[in-house]
Amino acid sequence: MGFGVCGGAMMSCSFGIAPSSLMVLPQNKVVHTMPMANIMDNKPLVNILPFGMCRSLANPTVAAATAAALGVLTPMPCIPNIAAPWTPGSPAVLVGGQPALTDSSKCLCLWGGVISIGFAGQATIMVG
Repeated sequence: MGFGVCGGAMMSCSFGIAPSSLMVLPQNKVVHTMPMANIMDNKPLVNILPFGMCRSLANPTVAAATAAALGVLTPMPCIPNIAAPWTPGSPAVLVGGQPALTDSSKCLCLWGGVISIGFAGQATIMVG
């Protein structure tokens, strides 16, 4: 059992340099102080904002900049590339018809980064 995630939750990416905040649109209609998130709140640049600079060589811009720097890793601006929902969600709690997002959920960036929740945005609602 973990905390339900809401808008403003703090996230990090294993290849990002800076933390980011989760943006949750109020379409789910479940509001604590901020709208609660579900596993489908995974849209790049809508829900998942950039993590500063990206250090993944799987990212074509990082690979090109690193090659131009003769092999010295050269981070480039992060543009998240997400293709799948957060996993796992809460099997017992639905938000907007989808499993609720918990603070133990992870999301994968196609550039190889693992996006995780550092702080759920609230500390009162537990979901199972």
